[in-house]
Amino acid sequence: MTTPPTSTTQRPPARGGHGPMGGGGGPRAMMKGEKPRDFKGTLIKLVNYLGSYRWQLIFIALMAAASTIFTIVGPKILGQATTKLFEGVMAQITGTGSGIDFDYIGRILILTLSLYVMAALFSYIQGWVMSSIAMNITYRFRKEIATKINRLPLKYFDTTSHGEVLSRITNDVDTVSQTLNQSLTQIITSVTSVVGVLIMMFSISWQMTLVALLMVPASLILIRFVVSRSQKYFTQQQDYLGHVNGHIEEMYGAHIVVKAFNGEERSLATFNDLNETLYSSAWKSQFLSGLMMPVMNFIGNLGYVAVAILGGWLAAQGRITVGDIQAFIQYIRSFTQPLTQIANISNVLQQMTAAAERVFAFLAETEESVDTEHPIKLATVAGKVEFDHVHFGYNPEKIIIADFSAVIEDGKKVAIVGPTGAGKTTMVKLLMRFYDVTSGAIRIDGHDIRDFTRTDLRSMLAMVLQDTWLYGGTIMENIRYGRPDASDEEVIAAAKAAHADHFIRTLPEGYHLVLNEETTNISQGQRQLLTIARAFLANRPLLILDEATSSVDTHTELLIQKAMESLMKGRTSFVIAHRLSTIRNADWILVMRDGDIVEQGKHDELLSRKGFYAELYNSQFEQA
Repeated sequence: MTTPPTSTTQRPPARGGHGPMGGGGGPRAMMKGEKPRDFKGTLIKLVNYLGSYRWQLIFIALMAAASTIFTIVGPKILGQATTKLFEGVMAQITGTGSGIDFDYIGRILILTLSLYVMAALFSYIQGWVMSSIAMNITYRFRKEIATKINRLPLKYFDTTSHGEVLSRITNDVDTVSQTLNQSLTQIITSVTSVVGVLIMMFSISWQMTLVALLMVPASLILIRFVVSRSQKYFTQQQDYLGHVNGHIEEMYGAHIVVKAFNGEERSLATFNDLNETLYSSAWKSQFLSGLMMPVMNFIGNLGYVAVAILGGWLAAQGRITVGDIQAFIQYIRSFTQPLTQIANISNVLQQMTAAAERVFAFLAETEESVDTEHPIKLATVAGKVEFDHVHFGYNPEKIIIADFSAVIEDGKKVAIVGPTGAGKTTMVKLLMRFYDVTSGAIRIDGHDIRDFTRTDLRSMLAMVLQDTWLYGGTIMENIRYGRPDASDEEVIAAAKAAHADHFIRTLPEGYHLVLNEETTNISQGQRQLLTIARAFLANRPLLILDEATSSVDTHTELLIQKAMESLMKGRTSFVIAHRLSTIRNADWILVMRDGDIVEQGKHDELLSRKGFYAELYNSQFEQA
């Protein structure tokens, strides 16, 4: 039984409206998003990721271009109806003609309506296909991320917050999806619109086109000026919106502590400071962005005046028709918006690529070492465990388990004790292969645990942790998590063995009560009983109890101890406990300090030595 211890010490920009000369988007649309570290490399990865959709994307491009072309041609044809109507009216006034040709005008209107219907149909088709692709990409990304999460070592989650991981699967994926859905077709339609509208404008009058183009630099200069003034306020607004939300969430989550320490006034003072800063930045940013459209409309109206004067002069000379002037004014309205969208595309691509870069970086994280190609399959597991000169450190530079050696015979109850940070829980994590040893070996029934698949290894062990984990399901489902194929009768039997059956039956819906934070009123100790019942139901040859009774009252702890005694019979059990009174009847006690076993033996034997264990034990009972 004994071996002498060996010791060596991430959203896409919002779209705005547009006025006569205005484009879509305001300062928000022109603000710079987060930039990727490797824009070109990530964009290539994203293009390769989209490779399986190449034919759908080509089809979308054709549909978007066709829709835009039909929309562009419409005003020019409609202008012919306007010209014919004007000529008919003038003929009636002067008495030199037969009047208005309504048949001709009707044909023009039907043709124009047909063009707009076709444009809308093509736009609907490309939008439907693009949405399907974007959602499929979202589905693939989230599926791959979810699969990746299960293949990552625990070391990754030790150094990365849960919020950061959740951000990859929610915010970043949504950003990529929404940007693809909105921007791919927008790139096509915007470029087609600018080129097509310019062609149509020059085909009507190059003089009026040049006058209209003079308004574009003025609009762009105005946009840049407002953005340079408002960007810092938008940034401050977003920062302090996060600060306000964070403070509210923090205070609400700990409202009991806040009230207990009379911290309401301090909390309110902090909130008021944050809220005032948010108010100040918010009204300034909104005011400046609100100036955008009125001023741009003013510039646009100046352009209209210039075009109208020039067009009237050209029409008086007979060099242009009235219908062409009407068509030209429509084209002016359609020209600046795609220009602004094109200017904004670089920022949109920056945001999308930055989000995609984080997703691809997550998918490229180092995974757990691959299971052996020829795993060992044990018909029966006796449960003998051997730690053979185990060394381990979460960082290679800092070894926290130094030359740990021990042999635990099958069916024995082994307690692991020691001060906080001694390495007790780390040893359990190594046994479960949540981490691999740096050197040395851990063996079960003489076989290195690395010779088993992780699934087979973990199916040998049942674990009850200090931190209870219950998911959003019924009590019956939470207990059954230990053995999914268990019957209702077996679940109830496990609950009785864990002394959880009585309190479960007092709940409104008993075993069918759905557990979640909003509707469930069960104590931490009762939650612990459910996790213990889960371990009873799993019925595995090795058992790990990491402070399993730390959250229950003394009376319940005594009941659980009795139940545990029957559960641990015939099973190799590892019990980590700070309350040393609970492990006095252990078959063997390993005393750890600074990653080493400094003492081992039975309870009475260790007390008689008056060493470190006796010091720990007596410190808990010195007052008594």
